[in-house]
Amino acid sequence: MEVFNLKTGSGTSLEDITATIRSIVRNSDVREGICCVFIPHTTAGVTINENADPAVKSDMIMELDKIVPLQDGYAHIEGNSAAHVKSSITGHSVSIPVSNGDLCLGTWQGIYFCEFDGPRKRKVQVVVK
Repeated sequence: MEVFNLKTGSGTSLEDITATIRSIVRNSDVREGICCVFIPHTTAGVTINENADPAVKSDMIMELDKIVPLQDGYAHIEGNSAAHVKSSITGHSVSIPVSNGDLCLGTWQGIYFCEFDGPRKRKVQVVVK
C-alpha cells in the first residue's frame, strides 16, 4: 500500500489527485489489475468525475451544499455534521481498472479528493494489485 499526504486549503474543495494516483500505478509492478483509492477520514471522500472543465468542481460543491446545508439543526456537537453526510454521499473509495500499467479512466475522467471539513492535513491510501 502507498500512502500520500494532502493538505487542503478550504472548508470544501475537490482536489484533483489523478496525477499522483497515476504515478503510483505506473511505478508499481502491476500491468493488469485494479487500483483502489481509499480515504481514511469521516469528513472527506473520493469521487471520479470530469476534469476538463473546472466549473464541474464548483457545480458539484454547489449542489452538495444545496442537498446538505452547513447548518440544518444537526445534533452532532462538533458542528461538522454536513461534512459527515457529504462524505457518506461521495463515499470513501473508488476502484479503477489497470491495463498496460496505467489507469483505465475515461477521456474526461479525473480522481478527486473531496474535502468537506477543511482546511486539514489528510491521507490517501492506494493499493494496486
